[in-house]
Amino acid sequence: MENSTKRKCTELTNAAASKETAYVGIAGTMVKYFSCIGVLKSSWDQVFIAFWQRYPNPYSNHVLTEDIVFREVTPDNRLISRRLLTKTSRAPRWAERYLPLQMSRCAYIMEDSIVDPQARTMTTMTWNISHARLMSVAERCVYGVNPENGIWTQIKREAWISSSLYGLSRAFQEFGLARFKSSVTKTMKGFEYVLAKMQGETPSRTLAETAKEAKEKARETALAATEKAKGLASQAQKKQYV
Repeated sequence: MENSTKRKCTELTNAAASKETAYVGIAGTMVKYFSCIGVLKSSWDQVFIAFWQRYPNPYSNHVLTEDIVFREVTPDNRLISRRLLTKTSRAPRWAERYLPLQMSRCAYIMEDSIVDPQARTMTTMTWNISHARLMSVAERCVYGVNPENGIWTQIKREAWISSSLYGLSRAFQEFGLARFKSSVTKTMKGFEYVLAKMQGETPSRTLAETAKEAKEKARETALAATEKAKGLASQAQKKQYV
């Protein structure tokens, strides 16, 4: 679960900046790599509690179910857990003609986590076990104390996106990256919402206003990604007939 390969992340606040690269993975598959660092203005202890209480929240309507399938405390007092989540997973409209008609609109996601209360870190590794041939998304997050402010929490997030669908892999990667970025924004908003409730605070903006803004940004990102993916899909289709 723990990755020995260290990757440099670009610092940012609340996912306002990021780093993107691409490289050739196993069996020659192109992999898109994305990293970012977000900050939550709450203590690590509060974020740890919120992590297990964040569903449901107004920004997680795509999360249908969550089940803990394994949990244990190790001799060195680390908490190890595995959760199975069910989420909605609709393919982009431009890709529907290439996919099976009976394809499920839901996806199963596996999440492993290791909590080290002594080091005050929580590491999670998440990956999809459904539709993995079309697109595989693996995410690694490390929650730790913010080095610049000890009462805040820093989240180092990395994602690896790949597709083995011949002729359309690049288009699916672009779509997957755009969707992932949108989900990061929703995740941070969801955390802030749950933390505010835990602390008995009233958010500075109404939920309706915040949700509307997040929805508009997500729509803009999705539209841009769709146009780019359409072009890539069109190029791939022409290639097949040349």
